[in-house]
Amino acid sequence: MLLSRPRTGFFLIALGCAAAMGFALYAQYQMGLEPCPMCIMQRVAVIVVGLLALIAALVNPKDWGIKFSALLVTLAALTGGGVAARQVWLQHLPADQVPACGPGLDYMLETMPMADVLAKVFHGSGECARVDWTFLGQSMPFWSGVFFIGVIVFTWGLVASRRR
Repeated sequence: MLLSRPRTGFFLIALGCAAAMGFALYAQYQMGLEPCPMCIMQRVAVIVVGLLALIAALVNPKDWGIKFSALLVTLAALTGGGVAARQVWLQHLPADQVPACGPGLDYMLETMPMADVLAKVFHGSGECARVDWTFLGQSMPFWSGVFFIGVIVFTWGLVASRRR
């Protein structure tokens, strides 16, 4: 069974992250959808999840190493999922309650300490509340959140299958 082989499972997670990033880049450069700061944070989380899963696939951990790798992948996916959930929440706020657009991410990175940048980005802004694209009636951050949940479920499926 596929899930009984952690190396293959972690490699599939890394492959899924590569596909997600491929779509994100397609959406940006072919569809003309510019990512907001929260979208960029979700991309970073996808990359981190993918790199952690790839490292786990290459190392091929045994016993407690599988659980440790799953924990790291889960923490990165929870971070990305949290940002996605926050952005979906912002997108569903009434127009008069949406935070004002702030300075661009590039400007903030150049002029502010990283802790302040992260706080402002996570707080969100008007541009993060805009819905430019939907699939089956849901925005890209919603689907990003579904992706992160899928990664978490699949990862812990790997751990559970090793116990049998």
